[in-house]
Parts: sequence; C-alpha cells; structure tokens
Amino acid sequence: MCNLVAYIEGGTRLRVFENRVLRRIFGPKRDEVTGEWRKLHNEELNDLCSSPNIVRVIKSRRMGWAGHLALVGERRGVYRILVGNLKERVHLEDS
Repeated sequence: MCNLVAYIEGGTRLRVFENRVLRRIFGPKRDEVTGEWRKLHNEELNDLCSSPNIVRVIKSRRMGWAGHLALVGERRGVYRILVGNLKERVHLEDS
C-alpha cells in the first residue's frame, strides 16, 4: 500500500512541477472582466499546451514495458525480477 501511495504522490508531484514550468513559460493572463493579472488555471495550461500529460505518457510507457516483459518469457532475469521469483537461478558458487 505504501508503494501505491508513493506512486500516486509521485505522479501528483510531477504534474504540479509540469504546471509550474508551463505557468512560467506562458506567463500571467489579464482577466477580461476585472482587468487584473492572474495565474493561468490548470485547464487553460492544458489548452495552451498541446503535448500530452506527462504522467499519462510515463504510465503508458511503463505499461508497454510490462507487456514486453510478459512476452519475453520466464527465462529472462528481468521477467523474474518483475514477478519476484529470483530463487530459480542457481549460482555456480552455491553448488
């Protein structure tokens, strides 16, 4: 459960950082009604920036990597790390 919370917080932190950078790039906006300068809202940042959400891109690539590992098979070390079955490998020093 702790890993899930850390994973969610990491995605939130990444999104906050991305929005902060985009606000710095695009700058403030003048409100049409009051005439005062204000920060851009998250929806406005998403409309201005046509690139996909960075959190979605990272999650999508992780899912793609997990799918690749599932296709690789059980004999590869990376697959065994994914499923947590490292004890199958026998070292020459142990025998």
